[in-house]
Amino acid sequence: MFKISKLTQARKQGSSLLFSVGLFSIFVNILMLTGPIFMLQVYDRVLSSRSLETLTALFILVVLLYAFMGFLDYARGRVMARFGARFQSYLDEAVFQVTIKNAIVESDRAKPSNGLRDIEAIQALLSTPTAFAIFDIPWTPLFIGAIFVFHPLLGWMAVAGGVFLLSITTLNQLTTKRKVLDAAIKSAQSHAFAENARQSAEVIHAQGMQSVITKRWKQNRDASLEASIHSSDFTGIFSALTKSFRLLLQSAMLAVGAYLVLKNELTPGAMIAGSILLGRALAPIEMANGGARQKWLGIPKHNSGKQPGNRPENAPRKTKITSDHQKPQYCAAGRTQAHPDRYKF
Repeated sequence: MFKISKLTQARKQGSSLLFSVGLFSIFVNILMLTGPIFMLQVYDRVLSSRSLETLTALFILVVLLYAFMGFLDYARGRVMARFGARFQSYLDEAVFQVTIKNAIVESDRAKPSNGLRDIEAIQALLSTPTAFAIFDIPWTPLFIGAIFVFHPLLGWMAVAGGVFLLSITTLNQLTTKRKVLDAAIKSAQSHAFAENARQSAEVIHAQGMQSVITKRWKQNRDASLEASIHSSDFTGIFSALTKSFRLLLQSAMLAVGAYLVLKNELTPGAMIAGSILLGRALAPIEMANGGARQKWLGIPKHNSGKQPGNRPENAPRKTKITSDHQKPQYCAAGRTQAHPDRYKF
């Protein structure tokens, strides 16, 4: 059984790297204010004063700040990727040893081993921009607070939009988790059957069982594909809703901002800057909703806490093809004993 303390130790191995990523994220998010401040200065100062020198100086400063932000964003991406590599390297040997140990027990040998692929999936997740959402979401209140500085009405609109997106994310997590896991389990079943057929290729070809095995594999494959499409269709509803609502909210922010400008309660620069800040504030929530969920939920859960003889209800079943002169090791679902006069699937 794989202990949680091992995972904690693996995370602590890269604590210094996570600290560096957090430090880089502070400056990256602060530099995200460059665009709104630039818009604010252009609309409220440059256009009113018609000063070409001011515009040139502001633009040069913006170029330098964005270049520095790009460098920091690249740096934290490389550091995060190395944290994922260190995390995988620390756990690889232990997971491999557990895989070999479980293969000794027949009941556990019948289950597909996905431990190493799970570690690779986590490492791949940590190498994507989605992993930065956990570092960027804490800055959302800061950006919303900046919108409150422009006008309270715009600030409360941003708060309502953020709460709505968080509600969608939570609902997405609760309603799609089972479907995503079901698709992952069916995919594991299909791969397990294909691997077993490959290992039993001599028996299959010698006895002319290619068509039977191919038909059985195709059934598993089609079931896996159907579950994957169903899961993708369902999760796509939430992704489309999240994106559409964020764009609608930004347009609504511009409309309300324009109304306040007409009422002389807001400047044109603040109207544009508020819309940009809103998009930046809600971007981590949308990213976490659309990316991290599928990565993490795509990893099937293991039954490490069960006894070797107890098979979980939805665990993929491995089948072994044997002839009448071979002692069968595994039988199909629902078969209680082997029949020596026919082949077992």
